This record gives sequence, C-alpha cells and structure tokens, in this order.
Amino acid sequence: MSTSTATAKAVPQSDWEIANAAQLWPITRIAQEKLGIPADAVEPYGQTKAKISMAFIRKVLAERRPGRLVLVTAINPTPAGEGKTTTTVGLGDALNRIGKRTAICLREASLGPCFGMKGGAAGGGRSQVVPMDEINLHFTGDIHAVTAANNLLAALIDNHVYWGNSLGIDSRRVTWRRCLDMNDRALRSIVSSLGGAANGYPREDGFDITAASEIMAILCLATSLQDLQRRLANIVVASTRDKKPVRAGDLKAEGALTALLKDALKPNLVQTLENNPAFVHGGPFANIAHGCNSVIATSLALRLADYTVTECGFGADLGAEKFFDIKCRKAGLTPDVAVVVASVRALKMHGGAPKAELATPNPSAVTRGLANLRRHLDNVARFGVPAVVCINRFGSDTEAELAAVVDGCAAVGVTAVVCEHFAKGGAGAEALARVVVSTVESGKADFRPLYPDELPLAKKIETIATQIYGAGEVVIPKPVADRLKEFEQLGFGRLPVCMAKTQYSFSADPELRGAPSGFALPVREVRLSAGAEFVVVICGEIMTMPGLPRAPSAEDIQVSADGLISGLS
Repeated sequence: MSTSTATAKAVPQSDWEIANAAQLWPITRIAQEKLGIPADAVEPYGQTKAKISMAFIRKVLAERRPGRLVLVTAINPTPAGEGKTTTTVGLGDALNRIGKRTAICLREASLGPCFGMKGGAAGGGRSQVVPMDEINLHFTGDIHAVTAANNLLAALIDNHVYWGNSLGIDSRRVTWRRCLDMNDRALRSIVSSLGGAANGYPREDGFDITAASEIMAILCLATSLQDLQRRLANIVVASTRDKKPVRAGDLKAEGALTALLKDALKPNLVQTLENNPAFVHGGPFANIAHGCNSVIATSLALRLADYTVTECGFGADLGAEKFFDIKCRKAGLTPDVAVVVASVRALKMHGGAPKAELATPNPSAVTRGLANLRRHLDNVARFGVPAVVCINRFGSDTEAELAAVVDGCAAVGVTAVVCEHFAKGGAGAEALARVVVSTVESGKADFRPLYPDELPLAKKIETIATQIYGAGEVVIPKPVADRLKEFEQLGFGRLPVCMAKTQYSFSADPELRGAPSGFALPVREVRLSAGAEFVVVICGEIMTMPGLPRAPSAEDIQVSADGLISGLS
C-alpha cells in the first residue's frame, strides 16, 4: 500500500458519517450573522443548538413584515424514496447561495420512526440539518414535554374520578388517551386501573404516539403563552352521562400543562451542513395529525429572512392540504409557491414497476406514474398556489426517464428541475432556487383555502375526499355521522377537518398507487380536538399508534467507545 493511500482520509458516505464530519459554527454565530438575532435572545442548549426567547419573538412579530413563504411537498411516498426533507434543506442552502437570505423550518423527529422504519428526519447526504444525532434523538426535550403534559392530563382525569367525580365524568366517555413517543402496537388498546379499589376505577384506555397528541397540535398552532394556555383549557377530555363536554379547564389543568410546555413553545435553532439557519420545532405526523411545524417558528423565520422554506408531511394530499386548510387558515399565512418533490424511482412504482426493477430503465413506467404527480399539481393549483417540480435525482436515473418527467410537467404548464442536492448540497439545487425565485416574483400566488368555515363537517370531509383524493363517495357510518352532528350542536361546526389516512395512496388502501379515482373512502372514527381547533377524521385502517416493522431500524444503531452514534439516518 502506498503512503498516499494509507494516509488518505476516507470520504464520508453515509448520512451519519457526513453529519459527523461537518464543521459546525457556534449557534450564537448562526443566530447573529445569518438572522440578526442578538446574543441576549439566544438560549443555547450546548454549542450547536438553541432556543429563541419569547420576548424577542414578540418584538419581531409586532415590528416586522413577513417575507416570502415556500412550501415543499411531494407525491405519495413509496419505498423507492422521494427526499422531501432533503429537498427542503438543499433548496434553503441553494437560495442562500444565490444571495437570498433564507431560513428553513422543519418538524422535529419522533423516536417512533427513528427506531422503526422511516428513520430520522434531518435530511440526507449533503443536505442535512445538524447535529443530526441530537436532532433525531432527544434534541431539546420538546417532544418529551408534550408527552409529560399529555399524560399529566390523563392522570388528572382518573384522579378526579377517584376522588368523587364532582364533574360527573362518565368513565365510558373519556376521550383523552395517553401517549408515548415510540411505536408500540401493544398499547393501542388497554384496560387501566386494575388491581383493586386503591388504583381507581377500571376503564378502557389506550395510547397514541406523541406526534398524534392534541397537545402536540396545540403547541404547533399556539401563537403565544396566553394562546397556548387558552387552547389547553379548551381541550375536551370526556363527557358526562348526558353528553355535556368536560374540558381540561374544568379540571383546572391548564396552568400545570402550560408550565410543562413553557420552554417547549420556544422555537429551536440549528444549522445546515452549509451553516445556514434552520428552525426545527414541533413534530405532528401528517398521516394521523396536521403535519406542520410550529406557527411560531414559521412566523419568526418569515420576519427574519427574505425567504422561508418549510415542509409539510408526506404527500400533498395529506401534508399540503392540512398546511393550507389548517395552518395557513389559522395563522393567516399566505404561501407564495409550492415545490412538489418527485423521483424517477418513485414515479416508476406509481407506474406499476416493482421495487426490485427500479434500477432498470423504464421510461414508460415513469410516464404512467406521472398521473400521481399531476394530480398533486392539480390539487396545489386548487389553493391558488403556483407549483414547481423538483426531480430529486438518483444515480440510476437515465436521461430518457428524466426527460419524461420534465416533458410531462411542461405539458401541464409546470416547470420541473432536475436536482442533485443529495450529492452536491446547495450547489445541486441552484437551478431550482432560481426557478422558485422567478415564480415567487411573478406574483401568481392567490392563496385560498379549499372550503369555507361555515360548510358542515360532513361536507368538508366530502370536499377533501372528492376534490383532493379523487374519491367517488365517502362512507360515513351512522354513529360517526351522529357524532359529527353532535360536534356541530356543541358549536364546533366551523372547525376545519384533519384527515387521518394512509400516506401511500390517495385512497385508504396503501396498495393502490398512481392516481385512483371513483373509490369509496371509509370513515371509521372522528375525534374532537377542541384545543387545537380541528376535527380529526380517521379513515380506513390507519392507526394513531404505529407498530414496529419486522426488522426495526433500532437493530442497526450502534454507539462507539467515544460516543459516536452510527446507524441513524
């Protein structure tokens, strides 16, 4: 072996190797030099992550006008990979490279997917937010605070019943569930308070994953500590025998819950591999919750940067619809452009190609798979938001396949840009950044929600199912329809709806890829989230507590003698 070969440093290949090799700036430098945040407004959690003080946020929100808002969304996900978070980071770096002061807004990672099937949520390749391992694990403790607040409220409910139940809670009608930030199917349905009179009154109970907790949604939609406490007090946790709602405020719980969440409400600031600012805050899933990062983080970023690039969970049928109809509606946000991410590999799967043959050139499968992408583009247009397509390039893509996507998008009047940010970082997405800027500056955006507040809840569900998903009908069993009417009679009819369904298809069948039409969408259950101010609609077999796969990602994670974590990606 030659001396030059023996002494050469290995080139990082995996996500965690690239992240560990990164040259990070002190987070105070990122705050000051990139966003103009003064040192006394930065609350460091170590050297490379921090929270921003609420006093500074209040001042900025009151004094500055918002910049431009870019939403990154995607086609329906497949096992082939699309790269939405990677694109969000790469686009943010690219906008900074072409001279646009840009901040990125992402959601926090849940431990469930990290140790389950999906992996982490910090991007990939040369387009990551760092420190990757800390972001993917405990980070600043926000998700743990949500778990604690959720379960304190559950404990207060059972404690109130145990000590006499002066509110008249019907234990058969307790709707508040416990939560855990881990995939654990064994906890979906349980019986609690067993073991005798000293342990309370036995009842049916269950756990959701923390990402699906209403308190997670409240944290992400609250605009201040006062608004947070108001929303927490409004949570409906149970009903009496005569079906009168019992709220967290009736249990005098909101003060303690707010105390647990006080620091979690502050946005977290980290950086990309290219030392650009990223706010990572809040973590609701889009298949079972509303799928957007916090309103506070997005609102702050909009006032500190010329451009803010944020993402929403899974495909545009779930994430973008909820971003537009829930987050933008409630927070008064007006997006300027949507970037829809697709990959040749994923389009092949939507076109019927098996996973084992994705490396084989197949332009015809790509062309068939474009039906999925086009429906997402049509859906984004329904909200009055112009779209740009990012083709996240993989090494196996051929020129003919890439051309099929570019030409297919051009045929419907949408620009598609081939990007290599996974391999090249921001430099690989500069062409996309320029198209995004020109689209924003064209002033084409005319944002509007899909449905008005006054539309009945069942009609809101039907509107989303038929206009966004392509369903032919919505099947709502009578007990569910009665529950929706009950919500309206209690004064909740003007709330938006938050659809919970599989992310893999427009339908409720995860195996039905492409752009199916005319199917029946089954509604299994509805849940009132009075504090978050939406109604959750659970469709098909979707679970609010996921399970681990046959071979969970946890099996691949190792820690070296010096504390370096491998296997997180």
